[in-house]
Parts: sequence; structure tokens; C-alpha cells
Amino acid sequence: MSQINTPRFVSRLTRRTLALIMAGGRGSRLKNLTDWRAKPAVPFGGKFRIVDFPLSNCINSGIRRIGLLTQYKAHSLILHVQKGWSFLRGEFGEFVEILPAQQRIHETWYAGTADAIYQNIDIIRNHNPDYVLILAGDHVYKMDYGPMIAAHVDNKADLTVGCIEVPLDQAKAFGVLSVDEAGRINSFAEKPENPQSLPSDPKQALASMGIYVFNAAFLYELLIRDADTKGSTHDFGKDIIPAVIEKYRAFSYMFRNPLKNQVAYWRDVGTVDAFWEANLELIGVTPELNLYDSEWPIWTYQEQYPPAKFVFDDDDRRGMAVDSMVSGGCIISGSSVRHSLLFSNVKVNSYCTIGDSVILPDVTIGRRSKIQKTIIDKGCRIPKDTQIGVDLAKDRDRYYVSPGGVVLVTPDMLGQSLHNVR
Repeated sequence: MSQINTPRFVSRLTRRTLALIMAGGRGSRLKNLTDWRAKPAVPFGGKFRIVDFPLSNCINSGIRRIGLLTQYKAHSLILHVQKGWSFLRGEFGEFVEILPAQQRIHETWYAGTADAIYQNIDIIRNHNPDYVLILAGDHVYKMDYGPMIAAHVDNKADLTVGCIEVPLDQAKAFGVLSVDEAGRINSFAEKPENPQSLPSDPKQALASMGIYVFNAAFLYELLIRDADTKGSTHDFGKDIIPAVIEKYRAFSYMFRNPLKNQVAYWRDVGTVDAFWEANLELIGVTPELNLYDSEWPIWTYQEQYPPAKFVFDDDDRRGMAVDSMVSGGCIISGSSVRHSLLFSNVKVNSYCTIGDSVILPDVTIGRRSKIQKTIIDKGCRIPKDTQIGVDLAKDRDRYYVSPGGVVLVTPDMLGQSLHNVR
């Protein structure tokens, strides 16, 4: 039997692994949701931030040495990590270390994903890992990284790429691989215009999840060589991975649901429509992403709010939420909420109707408002008698309306500046 199936073997590997989470991106496809925060800091799922998912995956996998690489408008992200992830014990060699762009090696900011790692190569070396696990900080999923690292070792691989099957018409947004029967990668194309389909299914493609396992010494060699290469974009997908495939042992690792032997839950919530849809999926009776799973909890920081409260029970003024998720600190006062997700500390005043909407923290909605198929950003104060999502033509004059008809409202759009820059 292969040692890959031995839990003790896996736990030794995870202890010798350093995880690096790439959390510096803006996520411009999320439009105004990332005007003042990096994409990994965007709230998700009622009480979490997107970055909580890869961080929780690391902790639950037994990886407790983690570096978080930040760059774009990282203040909100850094505060969240400082408040919520300081429980790791430094005296036991556990940490979440924030690695901001700081021009450590040359006088530029992070020029690409590989350059971001290269600019912190001295810090990584000082931690002396055997393996480096590189993760994207802006995807929502649950994954045990231990078996992937074990498969990497079992294959005597130099590089292992986490992969998932995606519909062919969506594959151009990802790195697309082809592999042989043993899982060894024989081609890789970053965001190809015409993605290659799977031989077994012409409607599917094999896409990179942006998850990589490297032997540490091998990674250092690659990064130094790439930094000295003129014309390189210093990106893993465009430069590093294609170079490795040609000369070294590069393998894929298929991310599947082990209980159902099918494609596992993984979401790139990179557009307004995808963000809205992924949040509302959680409301379902048995959603693919189970936030109530005590065996694989998602850790986070949250304010200590009181329980949600629903007040008034008159025929024309009844506080109620149906087919919805409502977080702590919310008060639904004589209003109806249906098929919606309310984050912490949302106040809905009387005679409102809210449907198919995602309301981020600290929002107040004025009386007699009607909100449909809308995302309301953190801190908004919606005036009384407001209608959003009812007349999209009018909404476009003031808010952002997505291709799927989701209306995005931010404080700036309402003339409510939360960020005083003048």
C-alpha cells in the first residue's frame, strides 16, 4: 500500500509545509465591491470574508505556518487577519504572517504572482520548509491539502497543480491543462482563447485552481531564474508552470468530493453575478457548501453581536424572514425578507420588502423600501421609500447593474462617503 494513505505520514508532511496565500489582487470584475478593499477581504456567507476559506483549509489540514501576501488596499484585510487569526501560538512555530509589498529586493511592487513570492524569498528560506503550498486568497471552497501534498511526494513530483473540471465555455478564464493517464501534465495554457476539452468529455476542461505544491529548494531555483529572465511577466501561469512542464516532473491533483466521487464545490466569486449567486446558494436546504459542518469549520473574526430579532406581528407590519439566512445583530422590524442573506448588524425598518438580495454588514434600510435582486455593500444607509431592483433602467443611472440583472449599491453611489480622502 502506498504511504499516501497513512495519516501519520500526511501529518508529518503538513508540518513541514509553508503555505503562501496570494491576497494582493483587486478583483476588478467585482466592480465597486473592491473600490476600498482587496478581493480576499470581501464579505461572504453572512459572517465570513473570502480569505477565511483558504486560511481555514490550512488550519484544518494541519498547516499552521502561513504567509499572507498583500498589496492592493489591504488595510481591511490586515485588520481582519490581526483580529481573527492571532490565536496561533508563535512559541509552537505557528503563525499567520502578513507579507505586504515592501520592495525588499528591488524598487517595484509585486509585478506578478511569481515575483510576489520571489520578493519574499529570504523570509521563506528563513522558515526552512520542505514544501511550499501556494494558494489563491480569493476562492471559496473546502479542501484538505494534506492528501495533495502526499500525492506530490508519492509521485516524486517537482510541482503539483490542483485541478478541477469546469464547463468548456468558462475555461478561458483559467489555466487549462492536459494530462496523461498517470496525471502528469503535458501541456498548460493560461486563459486560452480556445481551451482544450477533456478527452473523456468534450463539454468539460481541466482547469487550474491556482493551488501549487513545490519542493522548496526547487521553487527557489525557479524564482531566481525567472527573476533574471528578460521579457518574463513573472507569473506562475504564464511563465513558471510552462517552463517546469518541459523539463521536470509536473503532476495534476484532481479536486473531487471523496464521498460522492464527483467534482467538489469550488467557486471563483470573481464577478458580481457569481458573488450574488454563490451567496444565495447557501440558503438552499442542502447547499453544496455546508457552513454547518463541525468537522471542517470555517474560522473567522466577528463582532460580539446579540441574536437576530424579528419584531411586530400585525397583518400589515410583521417582522419575518422566509427561506433566508440572517446573522447576529440584525433587527427585522415589521418587514418581510424572502430568499435573502443578511450579514451581521443589518437593520430593516418597517413596511419593507426584501427579496433575492445579499445585504452586507452594518446596513440600515429605511421604511417602506423595496429591495429586489440587489447586493448592498457594507455601511450603506438606504433612505426610506427607496426602490432598488424594480426598475433596472432607473437603477443604471445611479448604481451598477450586472449582465445578470443584479444591482450593486455602495455607500459612494449613495453619496455616503465612508472613506474620507479629502
